[in-house]
Amino acid sequence: MKVGILSYHFPPEPAFIPGSLAEELARRGHEVRVLTGFPDYPGGQVYPGWRQRWRHLTHSERLTVRRVPRYAGGDASPAARMAGYLSFAGSAALAGRRYLADVDVLYVFQFPATTFATAGLLRLLGRVPTVLHVQDLWTGEVAPGEAAQDRSGRIASTMRRVLREADAVAVTAPSMRDLVVADGVAEARVRTVLNWTDERIFQPVRPGRDAWALVRRDARCVVMHAGTIGVRQGLETAVRAAAALDDRMDLVLVGSGAQERRVRGLAAELGADNVRFLARRSPLDMPELYAAADYQLVTLRDLPELHGTVPSKVQSALACAAPMVASAGGDTAALVERARAGLSCPPEDWAALADRFWLASTIPPPARVEMGRRGRETYLREMSLRAGVDRIEALLGEIAAGR
Repeated sequence: MKVGILSYHFPPEPAFIPGSLAEELARRGHEVRVLTGFPDYPGGQVYPGWRQRWRHLTHSERLTVRRVPRYAGGDASPAARMAGYLSFAGSAALAGRRYLADVDVLYVFQFPATTFATAGLLRLLGRVPTVLHVQDLWTGEVAPGEAAQDRSGRIASTMRRVLREADAVAVTAPSMRDLVVADGVAEARVRTVLNWTDERIFQPVRPGRDAWALVRRDARCVVMHAGTIGVRQGLETAVRAAAALDDRMDLVLVGSGAQERRVRGLAAELGADNVRFLARRSPLDMPELYAAADYQLVTLRDLPELHGTVPSKVQSALACAAPMVASAGGDTAALVERARAGLSCPPEDWAALADRFWLASTIPPPARVEMGRRGRETYLREMSLRAGVDRIEALLGEIAAGR
């Protein structure tokens, strides 16, 4: 097949799903054309050595990547993010009309950031069958105020229209399927395709001396949260839970985000000396940090639109055979429980999470290792690169043949 791929982010940005999918489809003999922007994530500034220009093409044997300009003024404000979304939509529509006109099927890596570009291309490429791989239905992580709510509403309404117009929709969690169907998409057009992780990086390892010293202070149980400290994570719950057990366990938060100052402030206010913050690390460093900790923490706020979300850190932890503590509802908690890969509790309930932290600290190391082993087996069986690309390839072929 000739497969078009539309993605707001693409390697060298940390956009592993579209990047690995493009490479694997090309390796399997398909001709792949990617339409994306110039790399600027996560800092919001174009990477050193790159210069935005209108026509930028790179080729390999069966893979072509075209990059188009978009606004890159930082991602700190909702207005700046919206400017990036809309400018990418305009550039993608102008370039995509010819660049993607003769593809057999279009695959869209569908984040809110891609929504307006997708809407424009669907109008221009009306005869090209389209598969949306929906990663996120959340559009509410914006600052308070009427203007912010209006921006969020525009994204949400456009996304609903795009979902209904696509020939097929792939979702990353079972409960997300229910949310998409509730938005008016026919059940027959919705499939579940769980995300995978970078298996070249995320695999079981032994921690080195530096990783061990960075994560641990003594023999106490260490629970680590690695990733964004943002609105949807609700990490204040974890800080309150850890503060209640300051003589028994450590909570290590690795990363940064819009809510970091607030979470740090709460830890200081509670006098939680067992809550420590580490700066964002390279993905290459994370498997050793996972191995130095006893558990990986996954938190999500108690919002209906997040019940159908499985954060990428879940796949990474499972692939590394790291046991988990999940303070979440919906599919994240169900996955951890079904795999018997850790402990779970309801979201935004610090007392329940403190109970899970206490229980986690009492579980002997051999039982923790067994949790991790079961989690990795689940990942390899249901969420691996091979399993995911097999499902997407079959769906692309089915939609292309049907149209």
